[in-house]
Amino acid sequence: GKKSLRQKIVDELKHYSNGFHLLWIDTKVAARMLWRLLHGQVLTRRERRRLLRTCADLFRLVPFLVFVIVPFMEFLLPVFLKIFPEMLPSTFETESKKEEKQKKRLNAKLELAKFLQETIAEMAKRNKADTG
Repeated sequence: GKKSLRQKIVDELKHYSNGFHLLWIDTKVAARMLWRLLHGQVLTRRERRRLLRTCADLFRLVPFLVFVIVPFMEFLLPVFLKIFPEMLPSTFETESKKEEKQKKRLNAKLELAKFLQETIAEMAKRNKADTG
């Protein structure tokens, strides 16, 4: 069914609260990884990617906080998110946004694979013509 305005507001507040909570957890984990890195331990590829993602999220948080701090600027947040979709930290993504990104990546990979197959087929035709 259709949600009331109050329910929509509550859902949005929960979404952002959860996003900040997840970002806080990621920041604590990244701080531990950074501590290990500074003490000479080597990070795995997975840990390195998580550390980089968390650092990028913290840098993305700066313009987002401007919208929260400046009065009435939060009404412009949807406009800026439409213009700059990667402005929010990754912990604030919804499942639909994640699925949309995965679909775009998959389509790009499929197009690249199709291009490579056509290129290989063309090269095979040339080689047959050269040897034949």
